[in-house]
Amino acid sequence: MQAKYNKLFEPYVLNNGVKIKNRLVVAPLTIYDSGPDGELTAAARNFWRDRFKGFGTWIIPFTNVHPSGIGFESPNAFHEENLATLKEYAEISHKQGAKAVIQLAHAGIQADPAMTQGYDLMGPSAIGYMGVRQMTDAEVREMVHAFAYATELAIRAGLDGVEIHGANGWLIQQFVSATYNQRTDHWGGSMEKRFNFPMEIIDAVDAVRQKYHRPDFIVGYRFSPEEPGADGLTMTETLALIDRLVTKPLQYIHISLWNFYKKIRRGGNTSQTRMEAVHERINGRVPFIGVGDLFAEEQGLKAFNTGWADFLAVGGSVELNPNLVELIKTGREDEIQSEFDWNDMDSYRFTPAMLYGTLAGNAMFPKIKQS
Repeated sequence: MQAKYNKLFEPYVLNNGVKIKNRLVVAPLTIYDSGPDGELTAAARNFWRDRFKGFGTWIIPFTNVHPSGIGFESPNAFHEENLATLKEYAEISHKQGAKAVIQLAHAGIQADPAMTQGYDLMGPSAIGYMGVRQMTDAEVREMVHAFAYATELAIRAGLDGVEIHGANGWLIQQFVSATYNQRTDHWGGSMEKRFNFPMEIIDAVDAVRQKYHRPDFIVGYRFSPEEPGADGLTMTETLALIDRLVTKPLQYIHISLWNFYKKIRRGGNTSQTRMEAVHERINGRVPFIGVGDLFAEEQGLKAFNTGWADFLAVGGSVELNPNLVELIKTGREDEIQSEFDWNDMDSYRFTPAMLYGTLAGNAMFPKIKQS
């Protein structure tokens, strides 16, 4: 391995004493493939097989904490019967030598009514044209409990941690955003009250960790920094959220970005990148995971060298290179692919939905090499 990559493989000790073997994180890759109750399928097992050997951490993607929040084929963590699947995810990760952190989420207004097992489409506030009704105070509190119960299942399954998914327009971000949250009760009305939902989820998750006497259990939080629209999130609100997050017993904060170098649009210095602004606001108090279209190894190294992130989450490059770390460590960087090549289709082991999304040009998946 070239010496310049050594820094990516330096260990990091989290604030709860857990040692992560390197700075490379497998981003929560959505593969749109689960069984009727969120169980692993043959296609999913084939995709995850030996996919991230050499990585320090795998963030297991979007996992439903409540049936009302299912938006697509994804794992579940809301009843006892899900325990076997969660254990299998832990085994897959540990067999490959990575810490297993499962991303807990609820789709909110983006849930699919055909998949929500009879539950209404719910959100922070009603949206008539979408058929969304406002959650009652009791339902909001029930959802806080759902994140806590999912954490309990994760601990019992042998997973190493949870990531609270407050990004990408899902339920938690809907509560934080004035675009979707027009409440005037404990859960909305002011910026600080819009933060109450994620803050109480963090507290409930931490309480479960304490109940099981597991200070070594990792808790992270993911967020999206800005939204479009007049009432959409700006960096003013995001940096205020960061101020709250760093006071909580989190082991990391994880940003969601399409581009690592994207600059601030509103509510901050528009000549500054979002990554740098968040890094400065955190000020070393909690580890920060960066991400953003880092397909090639040189791009990842360049991003890491900015000093803005303690860890790098890698997505598309893991999809196209099931042996990514091996290629770096053996000096075969010239073999790393950054575009989907139909001639190598079998080597990627994509699920059917991933292949369809790639063919359709979905921005979530790598670009196609062939025209």
